Amino acid sequence: MAERDFEIIIIGAGPAGLTAGLYTARSKLNVVCYEKLAPGGEILNTEHVEDYPGFELVGGQELAAKFADHAMKFGLKIEMEEVTEVKKDGDDFLVTTDMGVRRCGAVIYTPGGYPKKLGIPGEEKYAGKGVSYCALCDGAFFQDEVITVIGGGNSAVEEGQFLTKFGTKVYIIHRRDQFRAHAVLVDKIRENPKVEIITDFVPEEVVGDDREMKKLRIRNVKTDEAQEIDATGLFVFIGFIPNTDLIKDHVDKDEAGFILTDQNMETNVPGLFVAGDCRSQLIRQITNASGDATTAAVAAEKYLEAQEEAKKAAAAAS
Repeated sequence: MAERDFEIIIIGAGPAGLTAGLYTARSKLNVVCYEKLAPGGEILNTEHVEDYPGFELVGGQELAAKFADHAMKFGLKIEMEEVTEVKKDGDDFLVTTDMGVRRCGAVIYTPGGYPKKLGIPGEEKYAGKGVSYCALCDGAFFQDEVITVIGGGNSAVEEGQFLTKFGTKVYIIHRRDQFRAHAVLVDKIRENPKVEIITDFVPEEVVGDDREMKKLRIRNVKTDEAQEIDATGLFVFIGFIPNTDLIKDHVDKDEAGFILTDQNMETNVPGLFVAGDCRSQLIRQITNASGDATTAAVAAEKYLEAQEEAKKAAAAAS
């Protein structure tokens, strides 16, 4: 067997990857973290974070920098390389990037994922200035404001209900006249006096000034009727896509395509650990990404120790 380049390779430098890097580097393991863009992941696209313990309010980019600086302080190497393939090779893994192939004993896979976008004018311009993809993250910023929600599944209905804690009015806009969400959830939200459901409409444009969103333009898919809703918030829940296509071995996933793990964050592929937004779980927040990554880091170290013990035992027996 060829010599390993690293003991552990971490893929993705979001909160999960950087936390895993912090713990593995502190344990003096030979570890590297590959990231194709910049350290921080999705929080780089978040203007403010107010639900991370110890920080009542912190900028997303500032928090990302603190994560990266802390991990690098303990010796984590972060390389700006794009990973294109991960596959098992005997007891090792081969991780291919745009700069070459590296061999390691364990992989901590934390590339996250991304919310599906509407692709309409103004969506990108007002991201973080009215447009959001996470009610739990950003709902409190819309206290006593009018909010619009796009989607017809469980996430849209559940998050719409959650947003009524903050907004004076919540419009739930769906392109069909029937919801994909569970009937009990739809019935519950129909009873909420703060909610108005608008069906057969699609969003067409987010309109605002230099500072923030002010209106949402929508269009009826059957009559072509156009309307404008005065609202300062737009929450989009039309799906979330996990970054799981880099793994070439069969990995067990749930029905939505998120990777399944055991309590140690290990997949059905021995030595492959997963944490963060691409893992099957109830919620996707910075806190649980970091917590799960801590578990993955410790479990990966124990996995490597068990490998070494097995090799020593085999050598002694031969």
